[in-house]
Amino acid sequence: MNGHDVAVVGGGQAGLALGHELAAAGLDFVILDRGDTIGHVWRDRWTSLRLFTPARYAALPGLPFPAAPDSYPGKDQVADYLSAYATTFGLPVRTGTTVTELTREDNGFRLATSAGLLRARQVVAATGPFQTARIPSCAAGFAPQVLQQHSSGYRNPTVFHGRRVLVTGGGNSGFQIAAELAADVAVGAVTLAIGTHNVCVPQRILGRDIFWWQTRTGLVTAPAESRRGRWMRRGDGTVIGNSRRALRRRGIDFRPRLIEAYGSTAVFADGQATDVDAVVWATGFRRDHTWVGIPDALDGRELRQHKGVTPVPGLYTLGLPWQRTAGSALIGFVGDDAAQLTRHILTYRRKVL
Repeated sequence: MNGHDVAVVGGGQAGLALGHELAAAGLDFVILDRGDTIGHVWRDRWTSLRLFTPARYAALPGLPFPAAPDSYPGKDQVADYLSAYATTFGLPVRTGTTVTELTREDNGFRLATSAGLLRARQVVAATGPFQTARIPSCAAGFAPQVLQQHSSGYRNPTVFHGRRVLVTGGGNSGFQIAAELAADVAVGAVTLAIGTHNVCVPQRILGRDIFWWQTRTGLVTAPAESRRGRWMRRGDGTVIGNSRRALRRRGIDFRPRLIEAYGSTAVFADGQATDVDAVVWATGFRRDHTWVGIPDALDGRELRQHKGVTPVPGLYTLGLPWQRTAGSALIGFVGDDAAQLTRHILTYRRKVL
C-alpha cells in the first residue's frame, strides 16, 4: 500500500487550495476525488449558474481567475479554472477514486478506495457541504405525474414548459431557479415556498460589489465566534442579488413553508393550498461523512470539528460553511483556511510524528 504524509479526500476548490499549501510545505500528499474530471461538481450544475462573487474574489492561492475582475464567472468557467489550477501547480489528483472507508492505524490512517488501499499519516476531509440531497418527507405525497427534481438535478426550464412549478427553498438556489423559470414564457405559474428567514441583499451597493464591502470591512474574514461573525450568522442565511420584490414583479407567488402534499396539491403553513404540475426542491444538502469508520470522530453522519480540527489527532476538515469565517466555503476565500490548516498539520507533524 502506498503511504503519504497527507491524504486529502475531495478534489474541489478546498482540496486544491490545500494541495497548493501542502506542496509549498514540501509534504508528500495525494488528493483523491470521486469524479472522473477535476471540476465535475461545478460542470454538473444548472446551465445558467454563475458565481455571486466577482472574478477578482474567485481565485485560489497563486493563480488569478482568468476573467474580467468585475465579471461573474459561469459554472463551466469555474470548472475549467479548477482543472487549470491543478495542472499549473502539478497537484497529484487521483480522479475516479472514491474513498469508501477511513480507519485508524498505529502510525496514521488506512483508506479503502475504489482504486485500492493506501495509508497516510494525516487525512483531510475536503468533500464540502454538498453530499446528499435533502428532500422533505412530504414529497412522497405528490402523485407520480407531478415532476419532481432536486436543485442538484435541475438544468434549465425546458422540461417545465407548460407546467405550474413550485420551487421550495428560500436560499440563493431557490431564488435563482425561480427567477429563471419565471423569465421563460413557456413555463406556467411559478410559486416559491420559503420556510426560512433569509436576508436579501443587493449584489452591488453604491456602485461596489457586496464582496468589496465585505472584504474592506473584514466581515468575510471575521472569525465565526467574534461579534461580527455572530452578526453575520444571524437568521438562516443570505440571498445575494435577488429580492422578494424583484421576484414578485416577475409574477412569482410567494408562500410560506410547504407542510403537506397530496396528489397535485401543495399545502402551506398558512393553510392555503395550490395545485402544481412540478416541484423543484431547492432544499439543500446533508453532510455525509459515514465513510469515516472512526466513531470518536462522528456526530451522527457528520464529522465533529472545531476550526477544521476533529477530536481524532491527525484528522481534519476543510471547506465547510463557517468552519472559521464567512468565507470558509467560498472559492476565493478558502485559501486562508487552507494555509491555517497546513500550519496545524506541520505543527502536529513536528510534535507527534
